[in-house]
Amino acid sequence: MKQTSKRNTLFAVLTIMVTAIAGGLYWRCNNTEEPRQLTAEEMRLEHAALIDSTLLRTPLPIDSIMVEQLYSGISAKAWILVDDSTGMIISQNNATDRMFPASLTKMMTCLLTLEHGNMGDSVEITPDVFVTRDSRVRPGDSYLLSNLMKEMMMVSDNVAAVALAKHIGGDTLSFANMMNQKAAYLGMDSTHFSNPNGMPSDSNYSSARDLLVLARYCMNDSSFAQIVGTQFVDIPLLDGRHMPCDNTNLMLQSYEGIIGIKTGFTRLAGACLASAATRGNTTLYLILLGSKNQTTRFTESAALLDYGFSVIKTYQEMQKLQ
Repeated sequence: MKQTSKRNTLFAVLTIMVTAIAGGLYWRCNNTEEPRQLTAEEMRLEHAALIDSTLLRTPLPIDSIMVEQLYSGISAKAWILVDDSTGMIISQNNATDRMFPASLTKMMTCLLTLEHGNMGDSVEITPDVFVTRDSRVRPGDSYLLSNLMKEMMMVSDNVAAVALAKHIGGDTLSFANMMNQKAAYLGMDSTHFSNPNGMPSDSNYSSARDLLVLARYCMNDSSFAQIVGTQFVDIPLLDGRHMPCDNTNLMLQSYEGIIGIKTGFTRLAGACLASAATRGNTTLYLILLGSKNQTTRFTESAALLDYGFSVIKTYQEMQKLQ
């Protein structure tokens, strides 16, 4: 009886195992479901975060003396230069160090305004948002939200940034929370925002690498890209007056292929510049922080971008030979 019982138990176990294996094989053979396609937002997020430091390990025939002269002539404290299509890091220095981002902060303010704002809303410059006298806007002025956003980005207006933050978030503290939530969403681990304009604050900081992720994500928005690639715009006020605005990014006037993005400057942050440039099929992104002055941020960015295009050309030629 005991032997019969053991045989029955063994048979039952084997039957279960065979059934399970057969079922699994049947499922794999008949499950023709295609892998889930990434959504447009998932692809945008993935691309913005694509930064690869391994692709350029192959030595390139680049003049080392030229490179040494380039780097020795840069006063910026931190930068990162990346090929957009591959995420390949071409050059970087202190790219993950926490730095003051100055008005590069406004990239996030503009992004959240585009995502959460009604472009047809009217926004009044009230006395409580008039935080600095060097603003182009004045108390009592009213603008369409879309036009005030353009003015903020074109002339880097600190008061306009506060007015937009209050309109979108209810108050600047709530808006700062929105900024930090978006930064976390983008994986900006070395970033914390405390205001919408980048005015000096120990709790408003970022890194070149984080700002690169933000810049690439923002430039995927056609409205954002259009604003930061514009040299001049005539901003209408709701009372019929107009405000002529020249973009503070002088690279738009002088550098071949430049398509943006944003200037920044405070005494603590130094001169900063987020750049993007396209030549042929190559687009480069550069974040430059802590340059000596508002002139060197342009000359140093131009030199790094020139170097980047040279490296990519050499890299692509070597790839064809392999």
